[in-house]
Amino acid sequence: MNANYIKPIPKKIEKRILAYDAQHADNKGLRFYAYLTTIRRELVKITVAVRNKGKRERLIKQVSIHGVYADQCLVRDIEYNYMGGYRVGWFAEGIKYPYNLPPYYNDGKWYAVEYKYFNPWAPVINPKFAVTLPQFRYSAVDIQDPPCIVTYLRAYLKYPQLEYLVKAGLGKFADSKLILEKIGQDKSFRRWLMANREELIHHYYYVDVVLRAYRTGKPLATLQAYREAKIKLSHDKQLNPICKLFKGTEREQFFDYIAAQGTNANTYLDYLKACLYLSIDMSLPKNRFPHDFKYWHDMRIDQYATARAEADRKAKQELYDKFARIAEKYLPLEHDKRSAFICIIARSPADLIREGEMLNHCVGRMNYDMRVIREQSLIFFIRTKQHPDTPFVTVEYSLQSHKVLQCYGEHDHRPSDDVLHYVNKVWLPYANKTLKKLAAQEAA
Repeated sequence: MNANYIKPIPKKIEKRILAYDAQHADNKGLRFYAYLTTIRRELVKITVAVRNKGKRERLIKQVSIHGVYADQCLVRDIEYNYMGGYRVGWFAEGIKYPYNLPPYYNDGKWYAVEYKYFNPWAPVINPKFAVTLPQFRYSAVDIQDPPCIVTYLRAYLKYPQLEYLVKAGLGKFADSKLILEKIGQDKSFRRWLMANREELIHHYYYVDVVLRAYRTGKPLATLQAYREAKIKLSHDKQLNPICKLFKGTEREQFFDYIAAQGTNANTYLDYLKACLYLSIDMSLPKNRFPHDFKYWHDMRIDQYATARAEADRKAKQELYDKFARIAEKYLPLEHDKRSAFICIIARSPADLIREGEMLNHCVGRMNYDMRVIREQSLIFFIRTKQHPDTPFVTVEYSLQSHKVLQCYGEHDHRPSDDVLHYVNKVWLPYANKTLKKLAAQEAA
């Protein structure tokens, strides 16, 4: 493009731009609009800037020109600040600046710059002008309504199959060179697109998912689910151990497995961490994909909790001895009479760790063991008589206030009403009565 052939904004176009601006803009700050025309038979998009001057006057000027054939664009009195914004100088239009000097980007001259810059989003006032030109009559640009008409038409000149894609209702892939090249090279792919047209129109799929579905014959929804799961896996740092264990196509096998087992990545991560702690060989398929995940998950978590508790016991033998003495002292507060439930006292920090691991709450952490040793609190486990060894509900009891401080089941969930009735109406009165007896015996 040659700046010598640039003509002023036509009066009709200027009138339409200002009318559009009056209806759609808030009349504050800098606004951009565009119009289509030809310069020496080349279709160009000319972007204009608009701003207010005083209360009534609006200034308008051409600031950039993009052509469908040119490798560069022309810009004038505009600066790109590399943060997605633009500044326009208005010195010649009567806007005053400090020291009455124009900004450095405001000399009124046209400059050739890289095509991708200085192309702010701007409503095009006359978009149908493009299809009046013979070479773009069948471009479908009037159907697609692209963010930048000139960029779209440049693509159309290189990939005429863009018309086929848009008219099929698949304009969402208009920016994909891979899709466009595939359409131009592969008739089978065009037939596949039409066969899956409705699904592609009404659902979002990544380009690589589309191409892979065509190549493998696998369902689009399945491959999209794989893709999204991979993205989530790679972005969640907590799931890094799973990423290290399953690489490449193995991850799809992993996704199929957890779906078939009715579990999720986070639960599998708990299983994996337990296995790694127990030095279980995770290169073996039987360990990576146990046939009954729930059974082996619970088994490994139990083994992990027991192993951790034992390691903790060895490291804290003195603490364990003190804890055991306190538990022995308050052993009479246990209860197993006339109810479907029983209440047993935690006898060691290892019991707290196992309970916390199995029920996924914090009783094995947060210094509950020190509260017991200082005789501030006691920890009791509520069990069912049918399963006395299976963690069910955990209770923290205050030795100062003689009240239940906390009562939670798995994942800190509130227990059922029958459990709460047992804790508050059956066990608590019994525990307080027994505690008074113990105090009387000590006093005697």
